[in-house]
Amino acid sequence: MRVVTWNVENLFSPGGEDTPSPEEHAATLETLTGVVAALAPDVLAVQEIGDERALDDLTASLRAATGGDWVSRASRAPDSRGIRVGVLTTRDVVATDDVEAFAPRLRPVQVDDSGTTQDRLGRGALLVTVAADSGPLHVLTAHLKSKLLTYPGGRFGPRDEGERARAGAYALYRRAAEAATLRVAANRVLDGRGDSVALVVAGDMNDTTDAATTQVLQGPPGSEIGTAGERIPDRGDPWRLWNVAPLIPEERRFSRVYRGSGELIDHLLVSRALLERIDGADAAIDVQPGGGLPSVTDDPRPRIGTPGSDHAPVVVDLDW
Repeated sequence: MRVVTWNVENLFSPGGEDTPSPEEHAATLETLTGVVAALAPDVLAVQEIGDERALDDLTASLRAATGGDWVSRASRAPDSRGIRVGVLTTRDVVATDDVEAFAPRLRPVQVDDSGTTQDRLGRGALLVTVAADSGPLHVLTAHLKSKLLTYPGGRFGPRDEGERARAGAYALYRRAAEAATLRVAANRVLDGRGDSVALVVAGDMNDTTDAATTQVLQGPPGSEIGTAGERIPDRGDPWRLWNVAPLIPEERRFSRVYRGSGELIDHLLVSRALLERIDGADAAIDVQPGGGLPSVTDDPRPRIGTPGSDHAPVVVDLDW
């Protein structure tokens, strides 16, 4: 059972403002399809789907290229640009559920200088349950608030350092509340039965493995992969999630290149039931025509219409 998460970077269908031409869209589909077909996942969690028609196009492209019976589900809660998450799979879909409103007791957070607040995920998360040989597999995918900051008027640069500091704080408020909401959604699935419930939390979390928001997703601390407590059961195991990042070879432990430096911001976290069933994990970094990830900056506009993605897919194989 292979599960993959991949931010496919602004997969919009043609026909709108700042959308690709039909030729650019076809080239992007060809590139994405080639990578996915080579990885051959059973379940693919995707982020940055620009509209449901684009997801349908990718699904059809995969059917044509692989002969597989691919089906897809998309979040019903996109952001203001129409960006949403989705899941594609060759397995039978048992159930789907959207996660949008902040978890109970989390208050709205400030998101700009005017005092505007937000009480829900900027991009809704999606829980998809698929049939598997060992029982249902739950995949919860999300795309948390970006670390790349935007400013009033669509600017990608601040007027001064005070504005930069405030924008960074607003983004962190949002990402922290979103991570907590995602963790509460995972709690509902686990229900204190993580040793028997198969759950994968997958997505672009927009922060590194050691970041506070990523740690929130893991749940009870301790027992991380590679530590002495990894295989020693304790009272936290029924609720804990394990990030597969340490299983990725260190030289490939990145999913995006920012200003020339690799960083792992796309994550797969598994419940205890799946920790015992991991065959391996990896990150495919050759996702562009000709190879290699591009180095991105704070301004995403230069990449509009460019085939492929600026993220690498992260892969885990499960004996489930």
